Amino acid sequence: MQHVEPQVFDVLVYLIRHRDRVVTKAELLDNVWGDRFVSESALASRLKSARRGVGDDGASQRVIRTVFGRGYQFVAPVVERHETGPTPVVATAPTAEADEDAGPLEQSIQFCTAADGARIAYATMGTGPVLVKAANWLTHLDYDGESNVWRHWLAGLARGRRLVRYDERGCGMSDWNVDRFTFDDWVDDLELVVDAVGLDRFPLLGVSQGGAVAIAFAARHPERVSRLILASSYARGRLVRATTDEQRREAALDLEVARIGWGRDDPSFRQMFTTQFLPDGTREQWEGFNELQRRTTSAHNAVRFLETFSRIDVTEIAPDVRCPTLIMHSRDDRRQPFSAARELAALIPGARLVPLQSRNHILTNHEPAWPVFLREIDSFLAAEMLHTA
Repeated sequence: MQHVEPQVFDVLVYLIRHRDRVVTKAELLDNVWGDRFVSESALASRLKSARRGVGDDGASQRVIRTVFGRGYQFVAPVVERHETGPTPVVATAPTAEADEDAGPLEQSIQFCTAADGARIAYATMGTGPVLVKAANWLTHLDYDGESNVWRHWLAGLARGRRLVRYDERGCGMSDWNVDRFTFDDWVDDLELVVDAVGLDRFPLLGVSQGGAVAIAFAARHPERVSRLILASSYARGRLVRATTDEQRREAALDLEVARIGWGRDDPSFRQMFTTQFLPDGTREQWEGFNELQRRTTSAHNAVRFLETFSRIDVTEIAPDVRCPTLIMHSRDDRRQPFSAARELAALIPGARLVPLQSRNHILTNHEPAWPVFLREIDSFLAAEMLHTA
């Protein structure tokens, strides 16, 4: 048992009891120390001791997460035991068995060739019922397993399943030098991959712009998609849905930043995208996302991607989706507004919308929304297994 000082214990208890949100420094000082003056350096020292007391540290932040500019949040699983007398609250750090960062992620990487000659890399990992993930921007099959942006996604989605995913043309391990770079090409590439794997009917996950690709595929092939999951997705790109000059300038800024700064060693240009995708990420996650951008595609292709994204519009075909559909979206997504999820839910017949308490476009493994996201997917796909049993 790890001994902690009384004030350190009080800090831990307060963070645990308010683990559903970020606790500010001022709130901690007010509620733990009251009217006594305490410097921020003293608070930092108590937090360091609190982390040490629960087997955490400032680098990994697996139990107590620092949200830069806002405060702190207790993010480890918590079990409340109700017994005779006072009710203790027991915080449990992630175990080795549940640790999504433990050990290598084994996968098989193969290639298939599109009609125009573009080679598309795809990978399978895990065992069990199949889940196909449509490609989205900024992936790299060989690097994602190391990345603190995607590793927990792969581990979580492949647990108890056979996960099939691929790098879209122009990105990751797929060909970067391709002539055709349209939305229809992306839908065709999804069909190419599932045919190469030999899948007839399967649940399909689309993340960000991959959601629009998944919608188009489900509308085109209703007999092949059993269930559709959309995360941080949208029906209309930025230029299509822009109604004001400010919104149009904001969409154009994406392209200009990519043109000027994507290929430079200076990460400050890429940081603009990072803070939109991961506004509440740790500094290590920001650095990881910057590195992901550098590795996954060229500056030329980054502009091509963004130009195509901005003009996506699946509003006319979304009502043709006939399979059960689950939509999940962060309430305060900084990259794609929550209104985009509401629009999708209204377009797709019978779709269920689950708001997530987050500002991140790509969920991190230390935020409360992440286990909610995985539980919703598990429950949604388990319903399919019961239906087909």
